[in-house]
Amino acid sequence: MPKTEMTLDRINDLLTRAKKAGADDADAVYVEGTSLSVAQRLGKLEKLERSEGADLGLRVLIGKKQAVVSSSDTSDAALDELVERCVAMAKNAPEDPFCGIADPAELAETFDIDGLELCEPGEVDQDKLIAWASACEEAARSVEGITNSEGADAGWGRHQITLAATNGFANSYAGSGSHISVSVLAGTGTAMERDYDYDSAVFSTDLRDPAEIGRMAAEKTLRRLNPRKVKSTQVPIIMDPRVSASIVGHLAGAINGSGIARGTSFLIDMMEKEIFAPNITIVDDPHRKRGLRSKPFDAEGVANGKRNLVENGILKGWILDLRSARQLGLKSTGNASRGAGSLPGPSTTNLYMEPGTLSPEDMIRDIKQGLYITEMIGSSVNGITGDYSRGASGYWIENGELAYPVSEITVAGNLKEMFKSVTPANDLTFKYGTNAPTLRIDGMTVAGQ
Repeated sequence: MPKTEMTLDRINDLLTRAKKAGADDADAVYVEGTSLSVAQRLGKLEKLERSEGADLGLRVLIGKKQAVVSSSDTSDAALDELVERCVAMAKNAPEDPFCGIADPAELAETFDIDGLELCEPGEVDQDKLIAWASACEEAARSVEGITNSEGADAGWGRHQITLAATNGFANSYAGSGSHISVSVLAGTGTAMERDYDYDSAVFSTDLRDPAEIGRMAAEKTLRRLNPRKVKSTQVPIIMDPRVSASIVGHLAGAINGSGIARGTSFLIDMMEKEIFAPNITIVDDPHRKRGLRSKPFDAEGVANGKRNLVENGILKGWILDLRSARQLGLKSTGNASRGAGSLPGPSTTNLYMEPGTLSPEDMIRDIKQGLYITEMIGSSVNGITGDYSRGASGYWIENGELAYPVSEITVAGNLKEMFKSVTPANDLTFKYGTNAPTLRIDGMTVAGQ
């Protein structure tokens, strides 16, 4: 019997047991995965790990009460105990007027799992991972000026997610992912600096060349030597793609349905209003081919699809699961996510800001004094007011060019004003779950000396 069918049979049996034990409705998610990772430092292998595991989570609903219990033991005896415990917990849980599984009309009915290319065939073996890590670190250490290494690592993994519920939904999909990273140091004593480079992809064949990753990490590290401090001022900032995605992430947090339902977002009254410049569009796309967070349906079995959260600067929608949608009198947007031991909650998938037309060089060219940010440290972002303050390091801009490295800087502003001042460059790449091109934001407060 195929593995997927066996898993669905097991989950459906669990749901039947839950109904017999007194549940009005129930759903279950089964997550199984395999991962392999290696790490080396200074040319010596330091880690070689393989893990395999599975977790089964059961959610039981009795009236307007619900409970979740998870287990890695799927024996018959363990499943009986899982059902008994979950039903007992649900009976004693507080009422939640907005909980519940999806209506059949909300469920995903047709989807092209194969067309999403979520899982590469075969497995990346340990020899290939070791070769990746070795080539990456060797390339970085071979660059003149690199004095030490924090190591390189490479990894591969595959997971299978199966979801079924008493509303009739039952389906499964698999996903894979690979990554390579390295971090090296330059300088000596208290004058040492470090930087890194990294790549990840659903298909290992889409990864950048390990040696290129190593060389880029070395070059970035050397450029950070002898950083200066700058005086406090108000200037334009440029965010490198390594950090620019954080701006899109702050938007996602502000329009998350849970926060909107609680009234704890600075964007709560901004639906269908302009929050970005008119040239800005921000997209959530769960069906992006080979996307790091792609999935054919959400964690409640609800249909999902590509949608513009911001279109031509205008806020067009919240990020909703079933519970937050019911609180707001709306429909789920198919953005539920969950783990085996947790309740569903709203979350983005492949989230990105569409690119602009200017190159990063053109974007910098007219800046007489400014800051190019390559790394951000800590976070002080008030989700209620939008007040923003984060530590940063990078390069000072003088007369349209990167002049020298800078560190120990704080960048501050308010996200409402920052959003309206964002200008995207034309260099969008899909490297993370949330992505943005190089961004320019004018009028930021930079605190230094």
